[in-house]
Amino acid sequence: MILIPAIDMKGGRCVRLVQGDLEDETVYSDNPISMAQRWVKEGGERLHLVDLDGAVAGVAVHQSIIEEIVQSVSIPVQIGGGIRTLAQIESYLEAGIASVILGTIALKDPALLREACQKFPGKIFVGLDSRKGKVAIQGWVEECEESVSDMAVKMEDAGVASLILTDIEKDGMLEGPNFSLMEKVGQAVKIPLVASGGVTTLEQIHRLSLMPGVSSAIIGKALYEGRISLPEAISASKRTS
Repeated sequence: MILIPAIDMKGGRCVRLVQGDLEDETVYSDNPISMAQRWVKEGGERLHLVDLDGAVAGVAVHQSIIEEIVQSVSIPVQIGGGIRTLAQIESYLEAGIASVILGTIALKDPALLREACQKFPGKIFVGLDSRKGKVAIQGWVEECEESVSDMAVKMEDAGVASLILTDIEKDGMLEGPNFSLMEKVGQAVKIPLVASGGVTTLEQIHRLSLMPGVSSAIIGKALYEGRISLPEAISASKRTS
């Protein structure tokens, strides 16, 4: 399993939110680029970037910073937040982004999603954000009636390369991930899953690494607050027993 440090950007800074609340933020760095370089130096194999302002605005807000990060690191970078058009997807991919994460638009415009998956095979991820088992959209401020598992099946059918599963109620709470959500969705689809939200301890990371279908896990607040180090976390993700 690959462990992926998260860099969430709001107002040009590196922040972490609690349960997706844009008003409940902690600033960890004024320089997301140097933070990205730090995670690379500590052994990171991939980076997860989120344009939080973009997720709410519906357009890319931090693209210039994102492109600087891509140019300054030697590992793959995935990006989500505010990506709503084929032109924006193409712009990011041309800038060197490895994978583009769609959220709201993937659920609201199935035709665009299918076209993106056909035009950029293997490059399109979808973030499914769960609140009490239902899918949340629009920067986590709206909810759908559809379950995460049912939506996951639709995403797989559309040709999505991977799903990023986030339990909003776990995100930023340092209480552990939603293992049952990962298991349930893992039984429903065959495409790789990325676990996100609440990853806090080495044991949780190891447990995720043994779950069928979970190919990687995103870690944020536990790293930024020094609960665990990235080298320790990577080691735990590679243990086989």
